[in-house]
Amino acid sequence: MKYNILKKHFGYETFRIGQEEIIDHIMDNKDVLGIMPTGGGKSICYQIPAMLKEGITIVVSPLIALMKDQVDGLIENGIPSTFINSTLSYKETSKRLNDALQGEYKLLYVAPERLLTESFKNIAGLMDIMFVAVDEAHCISQWGHDFRPSYKDIPVFINSLKKRPVIGAYTATATKRVVAEIKILLGLDNPYELLSGFNRENLIYRVIKPIDKYRYIKKYIENQENNSGIIYCSTRKSVESLATKLQKDGFSAAGYHGGMDSLIRTNVQESFMYDNNNIIVATNAFGMGIDKPDVRYVIHYNMPKNMESYYQEAGRAGRDGKESDCILMYSPSDVVKQKLLIGQNAFDETRLKIQFENLQYLVNYCHSDSCLRNEITEYFGEKGHMDNCRSCGNCLDETDFVDMTIEAQKIMSLIYRSGQRFGLSLMIQTLRGSKNKRVIEWRLDEQSTYDSLKDYSEGALREIIMNLIARGYIHMTTDKFPVLRLTNLSKPVLIGDEKIMVKKDRREIEDKKSKKKKSRKSNSSSKSGKILEYDEELYELLAQKRKEIGITKKVPLYIIFSNATLEEIAFYKPKTKEEFLEINGAGEKKYSTYGEVFMQIVKEFNL
Repeated sequence: MKYNILKKHFGYETFRIGQEEIIDHIMDNKDVLGIMPTGGGKSICYQIPAMLKEGITIVVSPLIALMKDQVDGLIENGIPSTFINSTLSYKETSKRLNDALQGEYKLLYVAPERLLTESFKNIAGLMDIMFVAVDEAHCISQWGHDFRPSYKDIPVFINSLKKRPVIGAYTATATKRVVAEIKILLGLDNPYELLSGFNRENLIYRVIKPIDKYRYIKKYIENQENNSGIIYCSTRKSVESLATKLQKDGFSAAGYHGGMDSLIRTNVQESFMYDNNNIIVATNAFGMGIDKPDVRYVIHYNMPKNMESYYQEAGRAGRDGKESDCILMYSPSDVVKQKLLIGQNAFDETRLKIQFENLQYLVNYCHSDSCLRNEITEYFGEKGHMDNCRSCGNCLDETDFVDMTIEAQKIMSLIYRSGQRFGLSLMIQTLRGSKNKRVIEWRLDEQSTYDSLKDYSEGALREIIMNLIARGYIHMTTDKFPVLRLTNLSKPVLIGDEKIMVKKDRREIEDKKSKKKKSRKSNSSSKSGKILEYDEELYELLAQKRKEIGITKKVPLYIIFSNATLEEIAFYKPKTKEEFLEINGAGEKKYSTYGEVFMQIVKEFNL
């Protein structure tokens, strides 16, 4: 039965890794916890059980845009669904709740803030709720990057029901600590846990340290041939400044941040989803619910606040499985800026300490010479990937390693002899022989290593020290005013038993990958698993029709058909209903709605 639903409503014949196991456990009335990467197909893991089970499924979802897009997609696929959130009038909310009570819907999406309102609780108590799916489940954990107090209402709501439903929790970003807290706080009963992997092989992770960020961005985008991309900035001011610069230079760019009028934000987002704007410059307000499959690059103009945020935001690239770039632009000033933002928004000392620790891991990532893919997966507790992935910035970089053992010994010696009580800047000033007032006051000019690395620039010394921190030889505390301390790993270096090899300091790392010319090949999987040499001209005609339909119906283009589905149509050129239903992503409902329209385009193209 589950395969019939998968084909009929979603247009696929096989499940992705982990989906079937989760669905089977839910159907056996067991709780589940699914940790699956962005684009890994989490939603099917609760949408298909909702169709198979009696009664209604409640989906707790954090964002209005996310709810609307998912409900629009389900309706397009012939699955009765609706949502309840603050965009609805009291009359419309009451109607939808009463319709849900009458069995009109299989899925009801709800914002966590609505769960404990009297109107919702009263009607929910009368519903036959068999399953509760918690999307973005990491939001319940204070250890997570996106803690939301309203998520703690979820277990209260579940406990208020007369009969406990099966619970499914889903997230793309969760460390072991977050996973443990999700299970405890949601009250999951011996759940089946699936970790389908944090490694997304089609994403090319890179860290760059440009002298001129805008010059790098401009040069990069000029080579993108109108591909869609997202550029994340840390502040509204940066968004407006960068978007204006790009517009003046002739790029199809638009800004997006939380301070804009909601109607303008909606128009900007829709313009991006309909391919009218290729580039969105945004704060993290442009977040969850952005489900555009063909984003070819995500650039972080400023550092995000932690690895979870970076992984989630970068993961908006390449959801269609095609090769896409994830570029993090690093500068020390961004770290300072993020610490200020964290300090302004943290509501207690424990949370502040957690956020500083999480930021430091991302700083270490930016200074690592190791495989970036491994750095990401290991952060989330996943081991076993190769040392050289051959597809991240570090593994592709051919810069020579140089022996920095003596420099490392001098740095470590200064930290030790000065009492391990000073910060990065003061250590750098001492090593460079600065006459700074604090250097003299603390008598650091009397240290034997004073002035010993004066031939190095401040930036170069910072790079060396940060690399040693990233590799675990030096520990930087996560206090408001962090200090440097040696770890046990430093001893073999100090006594000469271990060498320190560091890549040459690069003030700017350009893209060494050769730019691929526009190809007619699709690297999305076809039914046979082969690369499809589809007809580009036919594809463009199909894409234009999809865009017209999307604008008319006011739904994102991927909800009608994904790019991969259009590529298969342009390759196989179906002439009958049977042939059309063989296309991945083309189910019965999609055929009845769009099949004849798109087959007519194929027919006219072949005349």
